[in-house]
Amino acid sequence: MDLNKLRVRRSFIFTPGLQPEMFPKALASGADMVCIELEDGIAMKDKDEARKNTIDALKSLEVKNDVELVVRLNCQRTKHGLLDLEAIASNKLKVKAIMLPKVKTPDEITFIDDMLTDCGLDTDLHVIMETNQALESIYDIAHSSDRIVALYFGGEDMAAELRVENKLENLVYARSRLVHAGASKGVDVIDVPYLNLENMEGMKKEAQFVKNLGFTGKGSIHPKQISILNEIFTPSEEEISKAKRIMDQFKKANTGLVVIDGKLIERPVLREMQRKLLVANKINKS
Repeated sequence: MDLNKLRVRRSFIFTPGLQPEMFPKALASGADMVCIELEDGIAMKDKDEARKNTIDALKSLEVKNDVELVVRLNCQRTKHGLLDLEAIASNKLKVKAIMLPKVKTPDEITFIDDMLTDCGLDTDLHVIMETNQALESIYDIAHSSDRIVALYFGGEDMAAELRVENKLENLVYARSRLVHAGASKGVDVIDVPYLNLENMEGMKKEAQFVKNLGFTGKGSIHPKQISILNEIFTPSEEEISKAKRIMDQFKKANTGLVVIDGKLIERPVLREMQRKLLVANKINKS
């Protein structure tokens, strides 16, 4: 992955495309990413209005550099998904990123990449793994486009596809497959939001668990979850100090590997070290 596309992606929150008056509040929530929702959170009868409201709002919406704005389109195998994509392309909106739900094959990503290129749009892709076919093909999906900057785990739909209850222990294998694919491409891996707002301790435990699996962030359904997620996915002072040392040693050595504290460290580690320093830099500026 292009190191210039690295961002801080510890947390995200959805805001409904039907209500653009809520966009500024979401952008000020403290989440690293704000996702305008056109898919599951919008009733079928309201899809056209949500799309129009979103397109109109995006023409003048102010977004600070420390927040990544993403638009979640409808599934690209549906009429509304194609209309969403066409609306962004035809309006020449400089949307930084779009989120693609219910992906099944790498070909879907290639098609969208080609269309965005044809329209001259430099738009990043955030891809959700929530179908059984995507689980089978997630490695190839992750490598299907250099526009992909983050992979997401869609727990509710994945649990339904696998015919299991949506519990953490039932979906460890699926989550691990996503982490493997994301790590192989060097992109962020973001976990599904925790849906029980009354159990903040349960959310903490789940967030810590998926962090230990290799996830770099997790979604939220309410602003009160965001500060906790940001804290969990923020590297410790010890990790940040180590990252600085590793980066400095590589700069001085100008080779493919260095030895630090008796341990051999190779260049692929730099991407993760740089991500940790980005998080640290954002904290220092806030």
